[in-house]
Amino acid sequence: MSLPENTTVLIVGAGPAGLTAALSLAHHGCHDFVIVDAMVKGQNTSRAMIIHSATVEALASIDAADGFLSQAIKGKGIRITSRSSQIFEAKFDPLKKHSAHPYALYMPQIVTELVLEQKLQSLGIRVQRPHRVVGIKKNEKNPRITDVSFEDGQVIRARYIIGADGARSIIRTIAGIGFSDPEGPNLANNVMTQMVVADVTFDREPVGPLTLEGHLNGTVFSGNFFMLVPLGNRFNAELTQDGKPTTKSIFRVGCGISLKNGDLPHASKEYIQDLIDTYGPACITSDPSLNPTPVKVDQVVWSSRFRTHSAIADRTFTRLGAAIFLVGDAAHIHSPFGGQGMNLAIRDGIFLAEAVAKHIQTSAGIPIYSKTLLKLGRLTYDSYAWWMPCSRAFIRDLILRMLGRFDFVQSKVAWGLSGLGRR
Repeated sequence: MSLPENTTVLIVGAGPAGLTAALSLAHHGCHDFVIVDAMVKGQNTSRAMIIHSATVEALASIDAADGFLSQAIKGKGIRITSRSSQIFEAKFDPLKKHSAHPYALYMPQIVTELVLEQKLQSLGIRVQRPHRVVGIKKNEKNPRITDVSFEDGQVIRARYIIGADGARSIIRTIAGIGFSDPEGPNLANNVMTQMVVADVTFDREPVGPLTLEGHLNGTVFSGNFFMLVPLGNRFNAELTQDGKPTTKSIFRVGCGISLKNGDLPHASKEYIQDLIDTYGPACITSDPSLNPTPVKVDQVVWSSRFRTHSAIADRTFTRLGAAIFLVGDAAHIHSPFGGQGMNLAIRDGIFLAEAVAKHIQTSAGIPIYSKTLLKLGRLTYDSYAWWMPCSRAFIRDLILRMLGRFDFVQSKVAWGLSGLGRR
């Protein structure tokens, strides 16, 4: 598809950050922009899951929240559990004192991107695909314009460029902006350094409170962290569009894998089953000694294996003729713990685009507690010492159970996750 020769704003990347930047530009009266993506279609990935309260507010501010509210699961809270019982729960209900959206929304990223792109299309705007950027340089005639070259030989001249093209951002690379973890590369002792995430169905419906929609469940056991999010069957069409259709309930599972266990193998059905049986909550295991109604993985609908780390760009603004901005993963990447990465990307896109739109008009006339929780999650049930017949993990669980009885503690955790304090 032919691209225009000139545009005021060029958005590179049509993930959550780029799509929301486009919606925000349109909402604030800027319609001279082009959004491009290197992919033929949106990525069939559902890695990110949670849209927190502050992000729902930001989407509502540009009239883009309705599609999420009608389709997503409204999360009631986040639970921390042992394999057999609840240890702690952070309920979102206390957020009603601070927000019209006192909940988190649970929705796979593939559906998030679909909802955003459908909203964009309803405004008469389409993502231009596939167009891969291969070069940017200052325009020879106008020092405030940049020529952006594409793999197919086309060139767009732009006054503003929003780099929303992910962790391997070509815009960031060509602009010469550094990207590194400020705390260095030493991640060997982090249980979340590697993760396996999968959407699965079971041979029969699991039973128990952890299998009901409305909560993200995190199980801590044997020095590891295991995640379970029941999705029901409301996202089946989107999650199975490239595979075998199913009418069964789909469950998101995820497990941290220590580096001492070596590189991650392919996430086969057998491998996922082994992770569930080793670290998962009893209600979804196939072990009859743990689960009176054992279940087995029937289908791995989607899976991903990856190493997690944090990194931040040296700067998120530069000039190479045009003003160049970085948003989302192009600007910063985060551990998935706490579910903040996509939320920050969406809010990046919304707030930056508003500022750009206002500048155009004027010219024309983390979670602070995540490391602590990770450290707690790594504790094992080995005896603390010969003179103390209980483990640090037992003490951790006891403390969390006691703290979880206090409403103000639950409220504090929910507030930290929501992002409302960083509006």
